Amino acid sequence: MEEHEVHSRKEKRTKKKRLRKGRFILTLLLLMIIGVIAYSVHQYRMGLELAGDVKKEEVDFLPDEDSEGFVNYLIIGVDSRGEEKSRSDTMMLLSWNKETNDVKLVSFMRDIYAEIPGYDSWKLNTAYYLGGVQLLKKTLNEMFDIPIHHYMVIDFKSFESLIDLIAPNGVEIEVEKDMSAHIGVTLTKGVHRLNGKELLGYARFRHDAEGDFGRVERQQKVIEALKDEVLRPANIKNLPKLIGAAQGYIQTDMTSSEEIKMVFSAIKGGVPEIQKMTIPVEGTYHFNSYQHAGSVIEIDLEANKSKLHEFLGF
Repeated sequence: MEEHEVHSRKEKRTKKKRLRKGRFILTLLLLMIIGVIAYSVHQYRMGLELAGDVKKEEVDFLPDEDSEGFVNYLIIGVDSRGEEKSRSDTMMLLSWNKETNDVKLVSFMRDIYAEIPGYDSWKLNTAYYLGGVQLLKKTLNEMFDIPIHHYMVIDFKSFESLIDLIAPNGVEIEVEKDMSAHIGVTLTKGVHRLNGKELLGYARFRHDAEGDFGRVERQQKVIEALKDEVLRPANIKNLPKLIGAAQGYIQTDMTSSEEIKMVFSAIKGGVPEIQKMTIPVEGTYHFNSYQHAGSVIEIDLEANKSKLHEFLGF
């Protein structure tokens, strides 16, 4: 009987020790979680404060209905130069397949001769000038039969500031040739780490035989380099700060929590590669000129729509 009581007491002491150890580990985990949340909130607010003086206007945007398995983001780059209205210098569709984690980037040439709903046919970038995000979205909807769920608009001046925040030591890019004409900076051939102003100049250069087609290719190259820079393991801890700054510098319909969820969902299966496409596709267009619109790119719309849907997988 005594032996049984001794054994029973030992079991109780062991259980108490395990319980105390379990509580200690649980408390430690909770403190770590609280610490991570507090750090993330602090970093996010710091990023938001960095862009606190950037003025934003209300944007008219009606998203298309959610599509099963994928999300499409309309990315618009503008050079407002202080003007109230401006044409869209860059127009891209970023399509993310949530099931396969595939990321596809489509660039639309700004000189595409497009039927703009409610207006005559003009260059595609005129749609943003005439009716902002919503009219550009509607134009792409009707031309290419593609849903658009979210948008992002960034002014080029804000782009420079955001790049310098994301990559204080610059973004590594291989410059294919010497560049200086009309971009505000001088770049030499070779691999360099470019700051915000230099990277913008590189992305906008078009004074060579490739013209706008070469410029679009460089813009896609910049997006790829930025993705690699932001999602480097060493930079993951800075994501809340970067998203906070992006909320200030980038006009979007997404909330900060949606942006964070999107980024972490995309990288949980590894950093995704970006597949790229340019509209119009080679062999499906010709150049023309109109008195009211100037030099334009006239495209075989059905051929490009078919190629686009094939590329996007729907």
